[in-house]
Amino acid sequence: MAPSARSSRRIRIGSAPDSWGVWFPDDPRQVPWQRFLDEVAEAGYAWIELGPYGYLPTDPARLAEETGRRGLAVSAGTVFTGLHHGPGVWDRTWAHVADIAELTRSMGAEHLVVIPSFWRDDKTGEVLEDRTLTPAQWRDLTAQTERLGREVRERYGLRIVVHPHADTHIDNEENVNRFLDATDPDLVSLCLDTGHYAYCGGDSVKLIETYGERIGYLHLKQVDPEILATVVADEVPFGPAVARGVMCEPPGGIPALEPVLDAARALDVDLFAIVEQDMYPCPPDKPLPIARRTRAFLRSCGTPGATGAPGPSGAPATPGNSGTSGAGAHLER
Repeated sequence: MAPSARSSRRIRIGSAPDSWGVWFPDDPRQVPWQRFLDEVAEAGYAWIELGPYGYLPTDPARLAEETGRRGLAVSAGTVFTGLHHGPGVWDRTWAHVADIAELTRSMGAEHLVVIPSFWRDDKTGEVLEDRTLTPAQWRDLTAQTERLGREVRERYGLRIVVHPHADTHIDNEENVNRFLDATDPDLVSLCLDTGHYAYCGGDSVKLIETYGERIGYLHLKQVDPEILATVVADEVPFGPAVARGVMCEPPGGIPALEPVLDAARALDVDLFAIVEQDMYPCPPDKPLPIARRTRAFLRSCGTPGATGAPGPSGAPATPGNSGTSGAGAHLER
């Protein structure tokens, strides 16, 4: 297709409760959900994720009213899974997934971020299981993830995007490649978290260039290389590593986000790119200034587009529905 005939592809920038230090549905060290919504809109974002289920209102009508009056829309929900344990955990997994998928669909989102379970406790460092999967566990992981992708699509019309994560079995380049090579592209896409992938030694640009057709979603994040070196040397679990400040404010860490966004634009597909700067716990006044600066930095990484055209509910239109024309992807609010 000639470039002039191609519809404009957009990278929609958003943020998440994680960037406000929110890891749990309810925690006295976290900002109230109303403050998160107020501040994420004030910082200049139009897209958010749901975060831990129960942090934001779970009644779709109320959540739609609260987000809509702030000019916000939902890009995805998030679920946690331990699918390498095989069919025996399916019922428990689905009980966790179903309510989140229903709320995600009700909010007009199209993605469900799937995070694998940790092999060690993210607070205490207690080893919960072997960090290396057996061949049988790999088969269970890939088969059950495909099943999840099929069920979520058929029942809720959502696309799963699996999130490589520190201290899980889908973490570094070797394991991410193995997972992608063993799963059906029609059922399973990837949520590339640039910070987690760098934390585990991966190269985000290389991954996008090698497996571009599998990249369905982005999390934008950076790590502080000096803190990371001590975390790796001391074998610090992920939670305490975050408390040390291993995830840092852009553009002060790695990977550089400009090349990542350039590589993503070159795919010529619609993508969400959601900012996630892990910093649990954090002082309540810390997130907003960082969010403002990060949003300004991301505008400098590409050609900022206008806000998405409002949909029927007044929220920004989803990617692919703007009707604009152009030759390539651009950054949008």
